[in-house]
Amino acid sequence: MEKFNDFSELAEEYIKKFIDFLPDLIAAILILIIGFWIVKRVVKYMKKMLAKKDYDPALEGFLTTLVTWALKIMVIIVAISQVGIETTSLVAVLGAAGLAIGLALQGSLANFAGGVLIIILKPFRVGDWIEAQGVSGSVKEVNLFYTKLNTFGNQEAVIPNGSLANDNIINYTVNGIRRENLSFGISYDDDIKKAKEVLMQLISEQDGIMDDPAPQVLVAELADSSVNFSVRYFAPNEKFWDIHWNMIEQGKLRLEEAGMTIPYPQRDIYVYDQTKMNGTVEKEKKSDA
Repeated sequence: MEKFNDFSELAEEYIKKFIDFLPDLIAAILILIIGFWIVKRVVKYMKKMLAKKDYDPALEGFLTTLVTWALKIMVIIVAISQVGIETTSLVAVLGAAGLAIGLALQGSLANFAGGVLIIILKPFRVGDWIEAQGVSGSVKEVNLFYTKLNTFGNQEAVIPNGSLANDNIINYTVNGIRRENLSFGISYDDDIKKAKEVLMQLISEQDGIMDDPAPQVLVAELADSSVNFSVRYFAPNEKFWDIHWNMIEQGKLRLEEAGMTIPYPQRDIYVYDQTKMNGTVEKEKKSDA
């Protein structure tokens, strides 16, 4: 009977403590709900302001993500302090935990630092076509830790910012124009001057090839079975590939129409009858005798 009384007294004590604690718990839950709602509204307003200022989309995504996490952490700390946990001790614990996590996640911190460098230095922007880490594609998104590319085959490539910021990056879009260097070969028996005229005429017919810098058709190589021309020109990014494919197709057709021979690698093979050669040698020896 005494045990039952002790248990009931203990239950009453805990119920009383829970009832006393309940207002703080409800207040903490309300702080989380209202706080996260306010954070959502602030971030939404921030996105509108950044859009009006016409900031780089990569910078917008980076800043909104950073501000969102910072505000949410502040709301969580306020909610925890509401239930009676000392924020000073909590900050100390979070600092120690942050140090331990930082040592354990050095790669992630390097990616974060790489993301900051990419945002500040801007080696590329969202929409640029780049090549890095053995991957080429259009920049889709730059976030805190990773950069996403859409490849030529419409796959999504995810590259860590740490590796991206410390490696070579080729940006094909940033200058607005690109230089092409196509190769065409003709036979050694063909007329070089005529071939150059045909290729220059083809260049002049293309809509988009720039006059300045001037296009060039140069004899680039006297190869084993052909005389190779280097066709060089500049074109805007938006027209570059259309001109590229058309030049390759029409270049072959125009050279053939002009009577040029587009050669392919070939070898001449001579077969000798070894028995006849030996007989000839033997006869020569006899005649000498």
